[in-house]
Amino acid sequence: MGKLKQVLLPDIGDFSGVEVIEILVAPGDSVAKDDSLITLESDKATMEIPAPEAGRVKQLLIKVGDKLDQGDPILELEAGETADEVSAEPVALASPEAPPAAEPPPAVGASREVEVRLPDIGDFGEVPVIEVLVAVGDRVQTDDSLLTLESDKATMEIPSPQTGVVKQLVAKVGDKLNQGDLILRLEAADEQPSAAAAAAPEPTAEELEPPQAPAVTSKPGAEQRMPGDKARRAPPVMSRPADMAAIAAGRKPHASPSVRRLARELGVDLTLVIGSGPKGRILKDDIQGFVKKALSEGVPVAPTAAGALALPAMPEVDFAKFGEIETQPLGRIKKISGAHLHRCWLSVPHVTQFDEADITELEAFRQQQKEAAAKQGARMTLFPFLLKACVAALREMPEFNSSLAADGESLVLKKYFHIGVAVDTPNGLMVPVLRDVDKKGVLELAKELTDISARARDGKLLPAELQGGCFSISSLGGIGGTAFTPIVNAPEVAILGVSRSAMKPVWDGSAFQPRLMLPLSLSYDHRVIDGAQGARFTSFLSALLSDIRRLLL
Repeated sequence: MGKLKQVLLPDIGDFSGVEVIEILVAPGDSVAKDDSLITLESDKATMEIPAPEAGRVKQLLIKVGDKLDQGDPILELEAGETADEVSAEPVALASPEAPPAAEPPPAVGASREVEVRLPDIGDFGEVPVIEVLVAVGDRVQTDDSLLTLESDKATMEIPSPQTGVVKQLVAKVGDKLNQGDLILRLEAADEQPSAAAAAAPEPTAEELEPPQAPAVTSKPGAEQRMPGDKARRAPPVMSRPADMAAIAAGRKPHASPSVRRLARELGVDLTLVIGSGPKGRILKDDIQGFVKKALSEGVPVAPTAAGALALPAMPEVDFAKFGEIETQPLGRIKKISGAHLHRCWLSVPHVTQFDEADITELEAFRQQQKEAAAKQGARMTLFPFLLKACVAALREMPEFNSSLAADGESLVLKKYFHIGVAVDTPNGLMVPVLRDVDKKGVLELAKELTDISARARDGKLLPAELQGGCFSISSLGGIGGTAFTPIVNAPEVAILGVSRSAMKPVWDGSAFQPRLMLPLSLSYDHRVIDGAQGARFTSFLSALLSDIRRLLL
């Protein structure tokens, strides 16, 4: 049996009396280290409190609505056998070191530049900035929110320590901050101190000495002091109604980090969602209900950078209740390629153009060259001819050899011709890239294609060999089928699909002649290429493949 431990509220920064708005576990639940136990919410932050170690929840010591301070007991945890704490010993996280003492302030009434640094935010480090709420030139009051941080466990707004005008922003969205990092610089004017403040005695040297951490008691509810005692910190920031009204238009919606993560995964704009939780807090059910309503009404849940719509995850189904099943893990390559293909399908408006190419003469020529190629260690397939024909078509229509810029406002035209080749491997689909196809002959391409396909199947490709493609070709001719709709390999704008060739009767003006016809399926990004361009591309490609002498022109 594991040792029984009391989990205490760790150092959460300059906050006290923080309300419990959600309890995420129940007695009997097994939790892993860092699993969320409860959600707290103050005027400035929503944070999930993690388990300090693995174990089983024995008893809850708090309820929704309770207001907690650092050191308050949360629950009793039956820890695993590896625990090295004594029985019933409280578990709490150590607080970070106290920041260095502030420099003496300048003379009263003087205008001065103040460096605003990240205060003590508890046991968090490298916390990303997700929103900057002020701009250079803005005047801020004491406790106005300056920026929003979000970790895996908490979302918090950092307040201004005093009134002033923003002179320089140092932190920006995406930066990862630690306690003491510079956020911005304020031009602040010192105010006259109050009578009480003027009468306050200067702290003695003994008072400024960091106290020794006292022994932690296991008695529930007992007052406890942690390293970095609150008595030595600035008082907790209490937001005033006027402050909250001033920042209401720019602040983040009321939601926990896990709900925000779900919203990001589904592409939901939280400002459009009405929360049903305490204080209008957005819950997971609100997100799911919003997505269902948006899909049923045919409206987007939120515009993404590419204007695409992210769909909700499929509901979990217990297939075992219908019969016997076997579960196999998805291969690593399929996981990676699957996520990429899903993203491409959602973000690129696909159109597929179907056509046929008469390759009767090309096939006859290929058969004549097979023996000569084999003597040089190459396997002469149709693919090298497709590669050369595609390069000629890309030269003729450069929009197909381009990528849409990230802002969607411009087109990046490429002057090189690197073509991706879809290879079916035992581990899943891979698309190695053949470089500078325009500079290589058919025989050289045949050798390179044989080599790169073999290494793809053996899992020996280098990461660089999967990057930099301009256009892709996917051939199912060796397997079968008459046509298919390949998915554009973004950021490319087009992909050619090739199916199995078949002998068909073709009218030559006076009689039907047996001709070997190759099915072509061209998928393209309709933001860059319109239908007329797609049809011209396949027509041009068909003409090249019908008479390979055109490649010499």
